[in-house]
Amino acid sequence: MSKVEIKNLEGQAVGEAELSSDVFGIEPNVPVMHQVVVAYEASMRQGTHKVKNRHEVSGGGRKPYRQKGTGRARQGSIRAGQWTGGGTIFGPVPRSHAKKANNKVKKLAMRSALSGKLADSELILLESLVIDEPSTKKAAAIIKALELEGKRVTLVVNDDAVIEYLSFRNIPKVEVIAVSEANTRNLLDNAVLVMTVEVAKTLEEALA
Repeated sequence: MSKVEIKNLEGQAVGEAELSSDVFGIEPNVPVMHQVVVAYEASMRQGTHKVKNRHEVSGGGRKPYRQKGTGRARQGSIRAGQWTGGGTIFGPVPRSHAKKANNKVKKLAMRSALSGKLADSELILLESLVIDEPSTKKAAAIIKALELEGKRVTLVVNDDAVIEYLSFRNIPKVEVIAVSEANTRNLLDNAVLVMTVEVAKTLEEALA
């Protein structure tokens, strides 16, 4: 088991949590994390890029000049790619950029990301995170108490933590995600990862 300090919303240490070494204490597998992040970002691409080929540009339905006797190279249509205003040759067309990563690989990448964050002291565990009403002011005070002002923070909350999401979402450099939406890229793309003990246990169960 890995022991991690627990803080309250005032930034004070209030105890320690025991987290599974199989999720938070493994040797980070950098190549696997890279593979999963590349696959995730590739799958996010729309792939709607499109050029017009010689059959789709306007004009040039006839042969521009006769085949022989002009001294110039033979041409069949001004819509060919070598002509100004002609079609594009071998240009991009709509396609899927998606790359596949197996579920076991994705879980290993997430375990590696969490373990790396803990090893680098970039993981903050909160005792709880409860705000009675949506308030960016209160959320900003929590960020200040945790000494995270100006840092790129990823806050992982429970799926039903609507008030907390509404409170933190407008703070600059703070990204709020639900625990069910957590992925390797979101866990890595920050300076500090913040979550409650309950969320950490939820991740443990999902990644065990």
